[in-house]
Amino acid sequence: MTQAAMASQPPGTSALPLKASGTSPNPGVALVSKLGTSRTAGTWIGADGRPVVAVTDDAAAAEVKRAGAEAKVVSHSMNELKAATSTLRAAPRVPGTAWVMDYRTNQVVVQADSTVSSADWSKMTKVAGGIGSYVRMERTQGTFTTRLNGASPILSTGGRCSAGFNVTNGQSDFILTAGHCGPTGSVWFADNQGNQQLGKTVQQNFPGSDFSLVQYATGAAGAGADIVAIGNGNGVRITGVGDPAVGERVFRSGSTSGLHDGEVKGLDATVNYPEGTVTGLIETNVCAEPGDSGGPLFSEGIALGVTSGGSGDCTSGGTTFFQPVTKAMQALGVQLIVSKQAAAGQGAAPSAAPSAAATHSAIAPNAASPGSSTPVTGISDGSTLLSRLTDPQNIGPGMLVIGGSLLALVATRWIRAEQDRKAYRRYYSATWG
Repeated sequence: MTQAAMASQPPGTSALPLKASGTSPNPGVALVSKLGTSRTAGTWIGADGRPVVAVTDDAAAAEVKRAGAEAKVVSHSMNELKAATSTLRAAPRVPGTAWVMDYRTNQVVVQADSTVSSADWSKMTKVAGGIGSYVRMERTQGTFTTRLNGASPILSTGGRCSAGFNVTNGQSDFILTAGHCGPTGSVWFADNQGNQQLGKTVQQNFPGSDFSLVQYATGAAGAGADIVAIGNGNGVRITGVGDPAVGERVFRSGSTSGLHDGEVKGLDATVNYPEGTVTGLIETNVCAEPGDSGGPLFSEGIALGVTSGGSGDCTSGGTTFFQPVTKAMQALGVQLIVSKQAAAGQGAAPSAAPSAAATHSAIAPNAASPGSSTPVTGISDGSTLLSRLTDPQNIGPGMLVIGGSLLALVATRWIRAEQDRKAYRRYYSATWG
């Protein structure tokens, strides 16, 4: 794939190939790859920001230490953990359950929400017992749901969601968002009257995975396509794409609840939503609410995922799952839209050691920021972003989705108060399905 600016790109932006993440290699991932899945059981970021690698023998531990990482000797290899998840997947499907490999405890954690009956829970416990003691069973509050419904600035007859990241295939630009937001053919609007058409879903993957492409009606994303808004007129410039590490601090934006942060708790998670099973997800303790579906997950300017679903809310907290961006882009054959400067920087030789400032997967928890701050441009007369975007004379696809999730945040200040947010959701629940 080329890094040159595409014909449909606005000035100042370029397309970033999937393999170029804009970050240095993660030593933990490299060690796991070198030692193999029979001698390792995952890697994560420790409290001090150093990578930790789970290993099954002393020789592997010594090699990890020589590489400058921390080693933790565990009882079960990645092969055993994967075999356990395969057994769970082969069992009769129970909606309202989820499981993920917990690298830090060397266990597979099975969760069940409040909708799972005692009888179904008993059956799953029996399956887990047959696997071994390293499968841990947990009950969780709330319900595992896709985060559709509720207030959102991209609307269709099929539902309401948040925009994710802007991507391109070289001829047209698209919004990468959640697959459960709507089937192929769904038409998306920027207003609840259905007057301002934003684009149409041209490819959907759900269940199994959870991503889709919304093609811009004009074919182009418009100016500022590489910026993710974080509120108060500020944004984060997206400079690359990559995969997160367990223990990494991450940030999520969405139209209902705004900007929130948390930690990656697990990778390759499986969630049995009522609509179907989705695998390969990122599990986090970042909160989310209905209407946040499809919104971006990022860290230090690196695009990581789009919001899939979870349980809880941003008042009491909860669990949220994300579709990895790398997997979605690979399946769809698209590239992330970034600034020309960021794309040009991909040619630099990566350093041998991670940089705390530049490596998204090697940052200490509680020491990260959303990314490189930059003003959201295009408003110079003192009017609010929300008022400009809701003025029918000013609305256009390029302005409506800036950096993938400007749309995901334009209503944040309007609905930030709990009472106002609930009233807003009730209103749209009555007028939109």
